[in-house]
Amino acid sequence: MALHLASINSGSNGNCYYIGSGGESVLVDAGLSCRMTERRMMNLGLSLRNVKAIFISHEHTDHIKGAEVLSKKYRIPVYISEKTYRYSRLNLEEELMRPMASCREIEIGGFTVSPFRKSHDAAEPHSFTVSHGGVTAGVFTDIGTACVELVRHLKQCHAAF
Repeated sequence: MALHLASINSGSNGNCYYIGSGGESVLVDAGLSCRMTERRMMNLGLSLRNVKAIFISHEHTDHIKGAEVLSKKYRIPVYISEKTYRYSRLNLEEELMRPMASCREIEIGGFTVSPFRKSHDAAEPHSFTVSHGGVTAGVFTDIGTACVELVRHLKQCHAAF
């Protein structure tokens, strides 16, 4: 099955990336308001009802602004590292909050998500590769330097943001 990728938004006014296949999808970051995310996804023919998880790269507002409302409204689990959550000031529902650690793969539906640490001015920043059906996409935002981990993960990707 094909992997469908969309940048819902990218930049200092908000970051949100969609990776989907076969009626399932994940989001990396939720830096737009819930309403704006809904509008932009609808314009692309994408449904938030198919989103199985949101992965948060770091605590800056342009990566988390809509996470709390999206998670609550659509009952979407949020994968976030301990330090990122602590510094984010998010108030996620406990049953929808999932721990995330560097270099520990997470299986969601047919997806394998691999978080790894990156260089950035945040508490515990991560980038991600997302694999499904033998295809791998990377989400590498706010990169301070091209560290060894970034290069290693980028080499595995068929596509990247």
